Amino acid sequence: MAQYEVLFAGFGGQGIMTAGQLLAYSGIEENKQVAWIPSYGPEMRGGTAYCTVVISDIRIGSPIISNPRCACVFNRPSFDKFSLRVKPGGLLIVNSSLINVTTDRTDIDEILVPANDIAIKIGNVRAANIAVLGAFIGATGVVSYDTVREIIKKKMARKKSVLEINYRALDEGFELAGKILGKKAKA
Repeated sequence: MAQYEVLFAGFGGQGIMTAGQLLAYSGIEENKQVAWIPSYGPEMRGGTAYCTVVISDIRIGSPIISNPRCACVFNRPSFDKFSLRVKPGGLLIVNSSLINVTTDRTDIDEILVPANDIAIKIGNVRAANIAVLGAFIGATGVVSYDTVREIIKKKMARKKSVLEINYRALDEGFELAGKILGKKAKA
């Protein structure tokens, strides 16, 4: 992997920035070059929110990415805006709990993750972002699954119950991506 660009997009309050930060911290933990750039709409909660994360083995030339290799979209407006921007050969991860359409693009892979359903099932709807992050890691292997778990522990371990919920969400997303792509996800 020379460089991998991913965009997380949804509305404020869905944990978009947290997912991007956890990925960025994981890249830093693995001694990779990392850029994390947030973008917020004018509203705090409910407004548009997205961030880009660039992880590279070499120096990052520009952290500004208009066509990412992957987009993780959490709501329909984000799907509409960003699904067409994914590079050919790239990946689109869709929160199918809130987005009831799929792309008609044949030049990218698409993974439908019922992230809200997963999070509700395990006990906290706020873990939907972690389910999507798990799917991203399972599909790409950009950073190690174990590194992401360790970063979640460092950043979210104030309450043991919240930590366990986030671990379960990460596991479910990770395993789902492996099943969908027809490969065994490696922990």
